Amino acid sequence: MINNEITALVEKPKTFVSDLAVIGIYYFKQGEVIKSELEKTLSQTLAAGEEYLLNEGILAMMAKGARFVPGTVNEWMDCGNPKITLETNKKMLEILTEEGNKLVATDVILDNAKIIPPCYIGSNVVIKNAIVGPFASIGENTTIENSTIVNSLVQKHTKIKNANLDGSMIGNHVKYDGEYKHLSIGDYSVLE
Repeated sequence: MINNEITALVEKPKTFVSDLAVIGIYYFKQGEVIKSELEKTLSQTLAAGEEYLLNEGILAMMAKGARFVPGTVNEWMDCGNPKITLETNKKMLEILTEEGNKLVATDVILDNAKIIPPCYIGSNVVIKNAIVGPFASIGENTTIENSTIVNSLVQKHTKIKNANLDGSMIGNHVKYDGEYKHLSIGDYSVLE
């Protein structure tokens, strides 16, 4: 690094290179430039076991004179597996609440229902005969009926009935009617 400018990237170094690390969060002023460089990278044929790396696009940009500078990260919150993702969701809800952010949309419909903060509840959510929270994030256009949802992530356009979920992750466009306490299902799943 020269004058706070990044001059090279080393993918998974075996020995110490720097106290800086590529953590997977980037900001590009001109997204079309990195897109163009990555399209060139993706057009290459890889040998078995090799992988495409974002760093290759960044290095190509550096070779053409693009400047990169490091940023500061106060806390690393991972989303590499369901357990860690739920921990990150919990931390983010706490942080956003402490900062005074409004996390429940104004058009949420509560019918004999309760929200226990901190929670994120998106727009057009209907919660009927249910308890949501604490530490639940519910995506827009979702309906929750006759359920309790704690410490869980539920994506958009999902319908949940008769559930007692804790530590669960539910995808988009899911229909779920069941009794599991811990569940992780992807988009467009139907369990009734």
